[in-house]
Amino acid sequence: MSAQRFHTLDIRPLLNHGKEPFSVIRTAVDSLKPSEGLILITPFLPSPLIELLQNEGLHARPDRRSDGSWQTAFNRAKV
Repeated sequence: MSAQRFHTLDIRPLLNHGKEPFSVIRTAVDSLKPSEGLILITPFLPSPLIELLQNEGLHARPDRRSDGSWQTAFNRAKV
């Protein structure tokens, strides 16, 4: 069994430029292979997104970073 590979997506620059990041996040999540996960970096805890993706079968593990931002690891449920 191989280790899961995580891709990182930092949406803080998008938000700083006034852009809506959901479509970028959705594309990243939809492109994940079964052995891949996504680390999402946000300036706030993305509670609605966590709930949405958990309802779609992803696990979420949010962690507060030392700079005050949030890092949430998303990965598919193991079957």
